[in-house]
Amino acid sequence: MKTGKPTVPEVLPIVRAYYAKPGNLCGGSLHIVIDDGNIEDSHVRLCRAWAGKRGDADGVALADLLLAMSKTQRRKLYMASPSIDETMRARG
Repeated sequence: MKTGKPTVPEVLPIVRAYYAKPGNLCGGSLHIVIDDGNIEDSHVRLCRAWAGKRGDADGVALADLLLAMSKTQRRKLYMASPSIDETMRARG
């Protein structure tokens, strides 16, 4: 990734890969952000802390990316993120 704020096209594949991990069907440790659309910094920080407590290194890394994004970018990412139905279809 380039320096500066991560962009939606850069982060979306990471979100999709995170969803695809076992146990993350509904957004894993970042559920309230990437699956429910709670995009405030405080929401992302809460999820980051939860990911850390669970030993979810991928969740911590994704939360760090989300915190580097603007709230507007996080909203756009949420709108572009896979839904549960899409994820289930992809798993067959």
